[in-house]
Amino acid sequence: MRWLRQVFGVLVALVLLFEEWGWEPLQAALVRLTRWPPLAWVEQQLQTLPPHAALAVFAVPALMLLPLKLAALALITHGHAVAGLLLIVAAKLVGTAVVARLYALLQPALMTIGWFARGHDRWVAWKTHWMARVRSSAVWQAAIRLRRRAKWAFRRGR
Repeated sequence: MRWLRQVFGVLVALVLLFEEWGWEPLQAALVRLTRWPPLAWVEQQLQTLPPHAALAVFAVPALMLLPLKLAALALITHGHAVAGLLLIVAAKLVGTAVVARLYALLQPALMTIGWFARGHDRWVAWKTHWMARVRSSAVWQAAIRLRRRAKWAFRRGR
C-alpha cells in the first residue's frame, strides 16, 4: 500500500509540475494571440457571461480534448506508441493553455457559484500541500539546480 501511495505521489507531482511550469507561459502565449481583434472581441464576450454559462464554457476544453485523448489511446493500443504519446502531449499543452486563459477570464463569474468556490478552495489547499512536498524533495531541488545551470550555460554560450 505504501508503494502505491508513493507511485500516486510521483504521478501527482508530475501533473502538478507540468501545470505549475506550463500554466503561466502557455497562458501568456494565448494572451499574445488575443491581440488579434476577433479574439479580443471573443474574450470581452466571455468576461460578460453569467456564472453558469461561464461554467459551461470552462468545461468545453475538456470535452473537446476527450476525443483526441481517446484517439491517442487507440494509436497506442494499435502499436503506434510514439504517435499516441505525442498526441497526448499536444492535447495536454493546448488544453492547459486554453484552460489557463479561460480560467483567468471566467474566474470572477465562476467564483460566484458556491460549490465551485468551495471546490476551488479545496483544490488550491490540496495543490499547495502537494507542491510544498514536491518542492522540498531532493529530486525537485536537483531539478532546480540543473535548470539554473542550463540557463547559465545557455546565456554564457550566447
